[in-house]
Amino acid sequence: MAFEWKGVFPALLTPFTADDKLDLVVYEKNLQAQLDAGVHGIIIGGSLGEASAITVQEKEELVEFSVEYINGRIPVILNIAESTTKDAIEQAANARKWGADGLMLLPPMRYKTDDRETITYFKSVANSTDLPIMIYNNPVDYKIDTRPDMFDELVKHQNIQALKESSRDVTNLTRMKNRFGERIKILCGVDTLAMEELCLGADGWVAGLVCAFPKETVAIYNLVKAGKIEEATRIYRWFMPLLELDLHPKLVQYIKLAAAQTGIGSEYVRAPRLTLEGEERERILKVINDGITKRPVV
Repeated sequence: MAFEWKGVFPALLTPFTADDKLDLVVYEKNLQAQLDAGVHGIIIGGSLGEASAITVQEKEELVEFSVEYINGRIPVILNIAESTTKDAIEQAANARKWGADGLMLLPPMRYKTDDRETITYFKSVANSTDLPIMIYNNPVDYKIDTRPDMFDELVKHQNIQALKESSRDVTNLTRMKNRFGERIKILCGVDTLAMEELCLGADGWVAGLVCAFPKETVAIYNLVKAGKIEEATRIYRWFMPLLELDLHPKLVQYIKLAAAQTGIGSEYVRAPRLTLEGEERERILKVINDGITKRPVV
């Protein structure tokens, strides 16, 4: 499928049953809510999708289910988060075999590569596949910073087409646009900076709280792109306490609880993660339920 790296791309949750199996019933419910809201693509097996905890077989099930269910309406993207170049190349081949339309590619896990190693890793994966690739830059969580100057080498590969920018440095967006123009599409990867970066010309938003609030997320994107900043700001200000749930190490538990509260998800996580309890659960529930109570009409 030919597609553009533009719009809202949910980093989908991976729902589980009480006995730790994939819950495709809940997954379908959430997926349909995303389609109903008008998202522009989906991402499977990202950080929010518990990438480090799901198996290759489960990724295959999720991708193949999604490809069949979506039936070409929007692209299906598989995240690659591996420790070795060999495993990353194998995952890229799997993605192609399973029917995915593109890849989101993290730098190597566990080992902190230097610039030469990071660039070589990305180039090796790009050389192994014809699938379009979005590089994921998140030095806060993954300790490797894929800076704008490193793309001087990466842009030589035509299938490296986009950057999920999660450095928390909003100026990286402008640096990338100044350096590469439209050659590299930029998607904001931090929920609490999304409107700011969209206003500065970001092409899209890889979103987290969209998993619980898809209509509001898509509305902000559409309103900003239509130049209706005041209307977008009204929704964004309501959304901010919820969007801040995306910045915590327990973002998976927090956002799964939010999706459960809005009726399109469940709380179950895979160990060593545990579902929330006690004071923490009550505190996060209050944030979520306050947001639901004041939910704007979009």
